[in-house]
Amino acid sequence: MDRRSISPVTKTIVYVIMITFTVLAIYPIFWLIIQSFKSNQVYLRTSKLSMPAEWFFGNYPFIWNQVGFSSFFTNSMIYSITTVIVVVVLANMAGFAFAKLQYKITKVLHGLFIIGILLTIQSILIPLFLMVNAVGLHNTRIGVLIPYIGLGLPMGVYLFTDFIKKGIPNELIESAKIDGASFIRIFARIVFPMCAPVSVTLAIITFTATWNEFILMNLLTAGDRYKSIPAAVGRFAGALGSDYGKLFTSLSLSIIPLLIFYLIFRNQITKGVAAGAVKG
Repeated sequence: MDRRSISPVTKTIVYVIMITFTVLAIYPIFWLIIQSFKSNQVYLRTSKLSMPAEWFFGNYPFIWNQVGFSSFFTNSMIYSITTVIVVVVLANMAGFAFAKLQYKITKVLHGLFIIGILLTIQSILIPLFLMVNAVGLHNTRIGVLIPYIGLGLPMGVYLFTDFIKKGIPNELIESAKIDGASFIRIFARIVFPMCAPVSVTLAIITFTATWNEFILMNLLTAGDRYKSIPAAVGRFAGALGSDYGKLFTSLSLSIIPLLIFYLIFRNQITKGVAAGAVKG
């Protein structure tokens, strides 16, 4: 549709709707950051929607230094980045195999992967804890990373298999094989670059899920050495009382990497969504 054929009334309605949804999406983040500059006493005695009458900057250094937030932050980065890299690479390789290498066992293995999408964390807590504890990986980073990677693979394998099957022609693969390229070379030079939109989409999903994960991390670690940011956030909220200033500060610090990650890859995310829409 030509933009010039759209009436001014329609444009106004569209802009109003877009602005409304933008405000609804941004305001909670803005409110959260503003509240982090209030002390707990000021927050409790003033309006919850008001700007700080007294700007208090002591929450941030207290959270970062006294609570040891830097250690939680480091662990979260290790878990999230490692999980994203391993899941994207392994899921891409598996998706390529399931889409282009047809053997009798291919469908069976692919089906077993896809079943993993239906599993919930709650349903595997006890057996997972027993297995991790039995192999001596409880309270270690690798003991947390392996379940994170395992839980991220099913969705990744599903996305890559579907994309490669529909988006990469068999003729392209056969042509590369005729030229003498091995499967590893085909994957590295052709398949992986062409799957960039799906890779970014999966990276966003995996990074966000890993960064915010709380149940498994608490189950598989003891003490603070290997815990991630959600454990630090939970310290300031309890049944008997909450320190809201420090709670909002820890939440503000926890969302910064997510916002940076999105801002860096926002163009790729848009391309991935557009590509999915066209192929669908």
